[in-house]
Amino acid sequence: MIEFRSVSKRFPDGTLAVDDFSIVIPSRQTTVFVGSSGSGKTTLLRMINRMVDPTAGQVVIDGDDVAKENPVQLRRRIGYVMQNGGLLPHRRIVDNVATVPVLRGVPRGEAREHALELLDTVGLDRSLATKYPRQLSGGQQQRVGVARALAADPNILLMDEPFGAVDPIVRLELQRELKRLQKDLDKTVVFVTHDIDEAFALADQVVIFRTGGIVAQVGTPSEVLGNPADEFVASFIGADRGQRQLHLEPRNPETGQVMVVDASGRPAGLLSDDESRASTGAASPS
Repeated sequence: MIEFRSVSKRFPDGTLAVDDFSIVIPSRQTTVFVGSSGSGKTTLLRMINRMVDPTAGQVVIDGDDVAKENPVQLRRRIGYVMQNGGLLPHRRIVDNVATVPVLRGVPRGEAREHALELLDTVGLDRSLATKYPRQLSGGQQQRVGVARALAADPNILLMDEPFGAVDPIVRLELQRELKRLQKDLDKTVVFVTHDIDEAFALADQVVIFRTGGIVAQVGTPSEVLGNPADEFVASFIGADRGQRQLHLEPRNPETGQVMVVDASGRPAGLLSDDESRASTGAASPS
């Protein structure tokens, strides 16, 4: 369990990034910090592994104040995935993934074998192991970044807008892959994004921020959607403009499916023939 206790952060230039922030992040769940630029979400994420130290307050993991821990040792047992993958360009993929275990004293051969297994875990072919990061697509690089973060078998996985630099189709694939991994591996994930749709897709718990690291609302996606805390939250999630309202497009007779469309006309999903009848109360044809 991760706990922020009255945490504040003021940078040397006087900028107050976070002001008196407190929250408990449950174990083995995905908590998503979501907000616009300047809301303090990345600053808070980096406090967990001491890439940033708070000006006041405490960050506690399983009862232990991280300020009392060696930052290098702390980072080696917490997985971290950033937007551009952060891969070492001069190292082959297998050695990128094996980096932290080798630093922790695992024999290189053993670390490389485990790295190959992790490529399997994140859905990458082992033939990529001998390539360099520049030879991979953006989506592949992000999967390698996830594999590297998992290499030390951390209990905590920090993800700082990891899918923001890839195209929308790859982004959806990576989101689905993360949900599968979380189901299989049962980690405590803290995920930062500015995209509310991504937050709702991934989160067990959503934390919506105002500027300055001020919490606007905390809850499950269904709680936030069903009961926005105030006008700011309603506007942020699009509820005040009807953007979350869905309707059904006419049935496709060839597939027996109905398209679900949001208020802006964007497809939001498909319903099967049976599901569409249930949603509209239509009777089955005789």
